[in-house]
Amino acid sequence: MKSLIAALMLLGLFAAPVQAAKEYDPSKVLYVELRPSLVGNYGDGPRPRFYKADVALRVTGTFAQARLEHHQALIRNELIMLFAAVPTGGMDSLEAKEQLRQKALERIRAVIEYEEGYPLVEDLLFTNLIAQP
Repeated sequence: MKSLIAALMLLGLFAAPVQAAKEYDPSKVLYVELRPSLVGNYGDGPRPRFYKADVALRVTGTFAQARLEHHQALIRNELIMLFAAVPTGGMDSLEAKEQLRQKALERIRAVIEYEEGYPLVEDLLFTNLIAQP
């Protein structure tokens, strides 16, 4: 009986690394969605303007996905601060939204590089961006 228990425990030790290896796939392209949606004010006029943004971050590997989920509050803060600094009319055209996307990607890469030592984010996508004109 003792040898059966010892064999089962030994089998359990060898099975755990295989499970972990399956979970951390370094070549898999993944999208980390920031939920809930980012909602806030932007613009520099007397009237407040509102935006709602759904953001997805493209990464490679489940390790990068786990690290971004760990830093999600920091990422959300950076994006909210960036959107709050957008001037009135700064989200009206497609070109303005593309510039905002590029700035957001640069900021997120910089903050993740500061925290992790290297940028994990390959791309940033607005899956939905609604701005009050």
